[in-house]
Amino acid sequence: MLLITGATGNIGRALVSELSTRGAKVRALSRDAARVAALPGQVERAVGDLAEPSTLPPVFDGVERVFLLTPGLGTDNVANAVAAARAAGVRQVVLLSSNNVLGDPMPLMGRWHHEREELVRASGVPWTILRPGGFMSNALEWRESVRAGVVLDPVGPGRFAPIDTADIAAVAAVILTSGGHEGAAYELTGAELMTVADQVGILAAALGRELVVRAAQSPEEVVRSRFAHGAPPVLAAALVEGFERMRADVVGRRTETVERLLGRAPRTFADWCARHAGAF
Repeated sequence: MLLITGATGNIGRALVSELSTRGAKVRALSRDAARVAALPGQVERAVGDLAEPSTLPPVFDGVERVFLLTPGLGTDNVANAVAAARAAGVRQVVLLSSNNVLGDPMPLMGRWHHEREELVRASGVPWTILRPGGFMSNALEWRESVRAGVVLDPVGPGRFAPIDTADIAAVAAVILTSGGHEGAAYELTGAELMTVADQVGILAAALGRELVVRAAQSPEEVVRSRFAHGAPPVLAAALVEGFERMRADVVGRRTETVERLLGRAPRTFADWCARHAGAF
């Protein structure tokens, strides 16, 4: 039995679908039974809350491998999940982390991911860590401004290789259904190094309309545009630092890990835009 946390999010939902297609036995965890109602019929639903350890023993009972995705900034949910996994005799935890942990010096955005990784490593349960870079789906944060024909650009000449969350799910499915990945940490990126302006040009072509790229006056302006009611101070500081580091990286970083694990090239941003054009 494979337990998928975060089963109703972009990555989790795609992972559940991928595993179901492979014929794997899947249990999807949610705090709300209604949220997992639309998952494939053969998927087992489990109601529980990683923030409430008393709800977890039946969730983890009989589980062999766990995909662990926890939103937010803290580590409590990871600690609770790891304790439940150890008590249930789980054979592998696959943790979704971030390639921000690889920064030197480590950026703010990487610190809570690093703390989570350390909890998993110290658990005594065999582990695999996935460290994706920026998601293509982050472009969905532009929806409102795209409707007005403008996209704020906080990073200018900075280049990066965004990854489709469907590819992250596909990699996770391979790891959960095959051996030989214990103790490995995989950095995952897309194959295309691009600027925000490059992304906007591709999105504009997919939408069949003109979009203007406007340089943000400051990283703080972009944070305000995304969090109308204000972001938590720690998150706001991490985002500002992240934008500043991205602006300074005019070369960018990409890996071939996705292609090596999946036997195919990562999906392109143009493909992502074609599939998600309706969201804009």
